[in-house]
Amino acid sequence: MNVVIVESPAKAKTINKYLGKDYEVFASFGHVRDLPPKDGSVDPDHDFAMLWDVDTKSAKRLADIAKAVKEADRVILATDPDREGEAISWHVLEVLKAKKVLKDKPVERVVFNAITQSAILDAMRHPRAIDIDLVDAYLARRALDYLVGFNLSPVLWRKLPGARSAGRVQSVALRLVCERELEIERFVPREYWSLTAFLRTPADQPFSAKLVGADGKKINRLDIGAGAEAEAFKAALETAKFTVAKVEAKPARRNPAPPFTTSTLQQEAARKLGLAPARTMQLAQRLYEGIDLDGETVGLITYMRTDGVDLAPEAITGARKVIAAEYGDKYVPQAPRRYQVKAKNAQEAHEAIRPTDLARLPKHVARFLDAEQARLYDLIWTRTIASQMESAELERTTVDILAEVGARRLDLRATGQVVRFDGFLKLYQEGRDDEEDEEGGRLPAMQVGDPLKKDRIEASQHFTEPPPRFTEATLVKRMEELGIGRPSTYASTLAVLKDREYVRIDKKRLIPEDKGRLVTAFLESFFGRYVGYDFTADLESSLDKISNHEIDWKQVLRDFWADFSGAIADTKDLRTTQVLDSLNEVLGPYIFPDKGDGSNPRACPSCANGQLSLKLGKFGSFIGCSNYPECKFTRTLSDTGPEGGNGETDRPGVKVLGVDAETGEEISLRDGRFGAYVQRGEGEKPKRASLPKTIAPADLTLDMALGLLSLPREVARHPETHEPILAGIGRFGPYVQHGKTYANIGKDEDILTLGANRAIDLIIAKESGLTGRRFGKGESAPARVLGDHPEGGQVTIKAGRFGPYVNYGKLNATLPKDADPTTLTLEEGLALLAAKASGQGGGKGAVQGQLLGEHPSGGPITVREGRFGPYVNHGKVNATLKSGLSPETLTLEEAIRLIDEKAGAASKKAPAKKAPAKKASGKTTTTEKAPAKKAASKAATAKTTKAKAAKSSEPDEEPPF
Repeated sequence: MNVVIVESPAKAKTINKYLGKDYEVFASFGHVRDLPPKDGSVDPDHDFAMLWDVDTKSAKRLADIAKAVKEADRVILATDPDREGEAISWHVLEVLKAKKVLKDKPVERVVFNAITQSAILDAMRHPRAIDIDLVDAYLARRALDYLVGFNLSPVLWRKLPGARSAGRVQSVALRLVCERELEIERFVPREYWSLTAFLRTPADQPFSAKLVGADGKKINRLDIGAGAEAEAFKAALETAKFTVAKVEAKPARRNPAPPFTTSTLQQEAARKLGLAPARTMQLAQRLYEGIDLDGETVGLITYMRTDGVDLAPEAITGARKVIAAEYGDKYVPQAPRRYQVKAKNAQEAHEAIRPTDLARLPKHVARFLDAEQARLYDLIWTRTIASQMESAELERTTVDILAEVGARRLDLRATGQVVRFDGFLKLYQEGRDDEEDEEGGRLPAMQVGDPLKKDRIEASQHFTEPPPRFTEATLVKRMEELGIGRPSTYASTLAVLKDREYVRIDKKRLIPEDKGRLVTAFLESFFGRYVGYDFTADLESSLDKISNHEIDWKQVLRDFWADFSGAIADTKDLRTTQVLDSLNEVLGPYIFPDKGDGSNPRACPSCANGQLSLKLGKFGSFIGCSNYPECKFTRTLSDTGPEGGNGETDRPGVKVLGVDAETGEEISLRDGRFGAYVQRGEGEKPKRASLPKTIAPADLTLDMALGLLSLPREVARHPETHEPILAGIGRFGPYVQHGKTYANIGKDEDILTLGANRAIDLIIAKESGLTGRRFGKGESAPARVLGDHPEGGQVTIKAGRFGPYVNYGKLNATLPKDADPTTLTLEEGLALLAAKASGQGGGKGAVQGQLLGEHPSGGPITVREGRFGPYVNHGKVNATLKSGLSPETLTLEEAIRLIDEKAGAASKKAPAKKAPAKKASGKTTTTEKAPAKKAASKAATAKTTKAKAAKSSEPDEEPPF
């Protein structure tokens, strides 16, 4: 028996089918060992000795693997063909050696670029030993990341409250985002003008030309900087005589882009499909591991972590056949296209990402994939095929036009482009991050000396624009250009920046948060070298040299630690005032922008002589007055006015909305540490109210502010008790209340305009259990009748354990998360029932949520949105996502761990059956008192159970404030 070890259970299942009965394939579920998250896991004092730890779940899987290895004839390590895969094989081998189960058994390492039968069988015929150089590179990278993270992060915690972590690559990526934002803030727009003449040929065909020169001098884009100058040119052109001076037509060729690497796939998926890099890699992993096609599990794409752009000969041959069959022989180039890249690490330069079988067209596999998988496969297939198609043939035409005004000569130019043969453009055109104007369309026929007629002259005003904020795609591209990190790490790096709340995404653009800018400013001030682009890129280069056996990995760590430990030691005696002084200087232009009127931007608007500066508090950083505690003025870092600009008043962070007619007090909109709020008057304890998410600060009016300050308000009377139903804003958002019953209102509903009928519906629904509360009244709650089914019988809405559902006979259909059970119509209910009956609504065979893959024991694993947050599901087991995990970045292996942990915890809690007591023969014992003790125990258990049940229901009954 041969034991094969891979990372993924999905991969194990597929490979097992290909290898047959003489092989047994086990999954390690990713890394089996890791550095414990504590001091000493990497010990610089003992030549960087590394302490590895095996978690409970991995220990169980390794025990199963070791048991199989003990009886095996041969061990085959078949983890992924990259640095991480090599490391996993090494870890597994080290554990098996420690367990002393290998003895004299041969251990082989095989790699394959695709999970297809031919690739797997070919890999088995060409085994090798573990590449220790790749393992050394992994060890060096892991040690570096640990040393930076576990030594730098504590410095941040002590010196910069609110900061969560720093990292060798993540901090440099964050710096890129923050520096781009600073460029945008410092940008000063520059005015410029362009002049366009709309002309006609002698054949009366229209076209346009732009002014490019005057009186023998060239005019560049920004040369005409004032309206008066533009008007002078326009006046001259209005009376000019136009003649064709030169016509030049040049043929041009455009070649297709190479097939995808990890980086270019992430970029293009972000541009064309709107997918975050983490989601792209998750989908690609699924396509790589295999999809069930008509009963056979097949890997659809090659390995998705690669820097290589070349294709295997069989892939090129397959692509040329598909091109000829689908598009015609004229789209097949005479010679196959070969692409090369100067790989930073030859040992890790794999084939480009491509379909395993190019004859497997997207339309053929779409029905086996979910929507996102199908779109990503289509993108990869299209890019691969296009990379082997004929070049596009273009014709670029330039026409120079002379405009004569007396003795003055003005030069204009018209450009056009014609596609003579579309070539690869018939199938694919690479996306752009920031679109620029293409050269104009086709120009009409003209000859030198042709007189031209003038239709009109336009002078257009423009302003230069700041550089655009990074998208996830452009940040990945920039990091790759600088040599920061590796493509396989980009997705996780961006995910960490978002999870740490260092950046946010708005309209696909990355915007640094205050805490992100603070962290960057702190690191630049005290650890500038270690967030330097060149330093980080040089470290990556050193790691590549390690994997190429050019330098010793321990020496790289020694050189790094010698300087880094000194920088850490220098910060131990840093006082808070030193940190604040440095941050105030670095962030000064951002926190205290120039008002433009010559006044001091740091002057406190509340007191007479205070100076504003950055302060550090328990919950993070804020702006405060130097006269504290006499002056208690504060504001957030990013707020420089009520609208986010320089402000309309002399009180930054305060926007006066008006005066309360009843009390005569000022009503104002303010920015606090926890968001925007409205306030009535001043004094010790002024009345305040938070802004709900449905109201944007810019849209707030005086009447709306007064309405918020008047909350809670009575909106109706209960139809049965006649007690008031109140509406208010609490700790968990807007709500309605009747006695001790609270019900949250919809996220799109306005608490200020909520009507009586809606409030009564919400309360009745809550009291009847139709709100989807997990610990509500459940099946005992009354049903709401929607009407009669066309086939006879009533259609009702009932409250279930996992939320409200529509019922008709034995058919149940769960309501979508955004559906309101109190307003659902009969037609909508019938539609849900029809979908469920057809298998599309979560019935048998249907999959709810986002499919991650299959559990090793069978059955789909999905990630879903629950009432209490996202969770993973496998059959009847639901496991809430732990802190640090998100639905977008969750991998199948992580989901399986969560499911197994939850299932294991449940089995431990199950009470064990006690063996029946042995009967005493002929003796009297004290066991006669057992019934009384048993009754007392039952009563105590019942009391405890009742208390626990009451406790578990507390979240439902707790007021939302």
